[in-house]
Amino acid sequence: MQLGDYRIEIIPDTEFRLDGGAMFGVVPRVLWERVCPPDELNRVRLNMNCLFVETPSEKILIETGIGEKWSEKETRMYGIFRGKSFAQTLFEKSGCTPEDITIVVNTHLHFDHAGGNTIGSDTWTRRRGNAESVPPAVAGGVLSSNPQSAFRIPQFPCARYFVSASEFNHAQNPHERDRASYLPENWQPLKESGQLELKPDNYEVVPGLKMQTVRGHSKTMQTWRLDRGGQTVYGFADLIPTRHHLSLPWIMGYDLYPTETLEFKKQILPLAAKENWICLFYHDFEMPICQVAEKNGKFEAVEYVES
Repeated sequence: MQLGDYRIEIIPDTEFRLDGGAMFGVVPRVLWERVCPPDELNRVRLNMNCLFVETPSEKILIETGIGEKWSEKETRMYGIFRGKSFAQTLFEKSGCTPEDITIVVNTHLHFDHAGGNTIGSDTWTRRRGNAESVPPAVAGGVLSSNPQSAFRIPQFPCARYFVSASEFNHAQNPHERDRASYLPENWQPLKESGQLELKPDNYEVVPGLKMQTVRGHSKTMQTWRLDRGGQTVYGFADLIPTRHHLSLPWIMGYDLYPTETLEFKKQILPLAAKENWICLFYHDFEMPICQVAEKNGKFEAVEYVES
């Protein structure tokens, strides 16, 4: 998709599953199962839709998915069905390799948004067929508790990794309710390699691409907005994770501040509908890119057709 002199592509990571009740909070199952049928373990199908942005001078990746460092037990628990590596999907969709990426942006450091920040040194070796090309960052890598991989190293060796300082500090001292979502192996190697850059709560990545901290899912998670070529593309991150969460009270049980998520939705959705934004729903399995229409005070997803 071309927006002026910028090119964007959706990079889907892989299918995974989370508990439907947690994904829809106080909404009764009899309602949410109509649009997201659960499996026998009450889990719904999700994906992680990362965004690739190519500017005249940068190749940017917003989010890196769930990563490939999971044990067999964890893979079963999260219902991860990986058909191909993230690097392969990135190349198929954008024509770029991990080495081509110059900036990685994380809206927050939960494992399903930052898991692909790093890989095991064994993955790096398999990707190239020998061990001699393991990057210098491995020397400062982080030891893994997974015996299948001794070290965690940056997946994007030439990239600067951006995350807000507030989110980083929260990740280092998480709330009891979201502690399990923060895995230091997803950011500690970036500190060791000198690639991690801590940013303000609100900042501009490149001209037209802005990050904003919005309290709701957590205190420090960010959303992003890209304005280019007369169009706006907006990423809700986990505040509106799928198009099925457009209804105002349909809010995840994972949110630490659900009433503030509600207020955010009341403000942002009328604007998205009025200005015909292209919207990215990070966890939507079937239709991650949509536009939003308002009908009789309710919001619904409309298929986006590129002109």
